[in-house]
Amino acid sequence: MSKLKKCLSDEPLAISLDEVHIEDKLRFVEEPVEVMDREVKWLKQSRILIIKVRWNSRRGPEFTWEQEDQFWKKYLQLFTTNAPSTNAAS
Repeated sequence: MSKLKKCLSDEPLAISLDEVHIEDKLRFVEEPVEVMDREVKWLKQSRILIIKVRWNSRRGPEFTWEQEDQFWKKYLQLFTTNAPSTNAAS
């Protein structure tokens, strides 16, 4: 007797095939999709530029705040195609 169970898909949780990237090892790779927002966080004498990033994920869209300078080095293509305005006051 097989231990496999029938799985019914939930349409709102379905991801289109255009958004899925599969490596040679056949595993899902989460990648940033776009920069949603920018803010400036102030620490005593310094400031940190942070960005809100939307990721493609198996569980649906996920959002995280990342340091802009570090993220820019790794994912330059997101900054050349998308430039949201700064919402934080200087």
